[in-house]
Amino acid sequence: MSDALQVALPAPSLPLAAPTRSTKLQRVWRRWRNPIGLVGGAVILLTLLVAVCAPLIAPYEPSSQAHRRLLPPGAPYLMGTDELGRDTFSRIVFGARVSLQVGALAVAIALVLGTTLGLLGGFYGGRLDDVLMRVVDIMFAFPGLVLAIVIAGLLGPSRTNAMLAIGVVYAPAFARVVRGSVIAVMAEPYMESARVMGASDWLAIRRYILPNVMAPLIVMISVYLSQAILSEAALSFLGLGTQPPEPSWGGMLSAARAYMELSPWMAIFPGAAIMVVVLGFNFLGDGLRDVLDPRLQSF
Repeated sequence: MSDALQVALPAPSLPLAAPTRSTKLQRVWRRWRNPIGLVGGAVILLTLLVAVCAPLIAPYEPSSQAHRRLLPPGAPYLMGTDELGRDTFSRIVFGARVSLQVGALAVAIALVLGTTLGLLGGFYGGRLDDVLMRVVDIMFAFPGLVLAIVIAGLLGPSRTNAMLAIGVVYAPAFARVVRGSVIAVMAEPYMESARVMGASDWLAIRRYILPNVMAPLIVMISVYLSQAILSEAALSFLGLGTQPPEPSWGGMLSAARAYMELSPWMAIFPGAAIMVVVLGFNFLGDGLRDVLDPRLQSF
């Protein structure tokens, strides 16, 4: 009898093993199908290292005028000298600090302003949403660079004002994306359950909404960092951004205009630096999109 019972009873099932950390990392690595994203990440990492270690990499002080003017690239000046006898390579190395700082702080301003507007409009809706979105639409009606020039011109030429102008210009893009994501999350059943259980507005935003809007925000941050660097270079080119003698890639391009035929390298090297960093951020954004967008993930 006991033998029959043993045959009839099913064998106990073993518990499923929890996914290990290495398994999760391998899954993320498989999702990163775009090798261009890795190239972009390497370019940005190299740029960050150059900016952090600028005093160790640059052979001369960026503002030192103790050299001959308009020397061509070669030893000991890898990228030549400018119209005042300053080493171009040293100025490009220190200019990486300015570009990354302005880009990061400007995007941080846009992120805070845009996320706040998008959360308020998407979460509460109604008339508040209508008013906020009309303000966003009005800002979208102006070309971004033109609006940044107007704001920077009204505030005065300086690096801080350039960061504020760029941040305000890019805030509507973040607001629009966050609002759309919040509206999609608000339609989910778990949000209705949270309201029935008496969750406060702040708790619902912090626990349920913000984690669901982080993926598109991360991609936008990487993309708009490149746009912010371009805008800073444009404002500095026009004399509204970083002021001399502080090195700025846009300012170096502006100074090179009068010497294009005599010393074209004065414009080639800072222009190439802007192009490489902007491409790096764009490539990184493509890779992050492949990893974070669930529609592009293959399991």
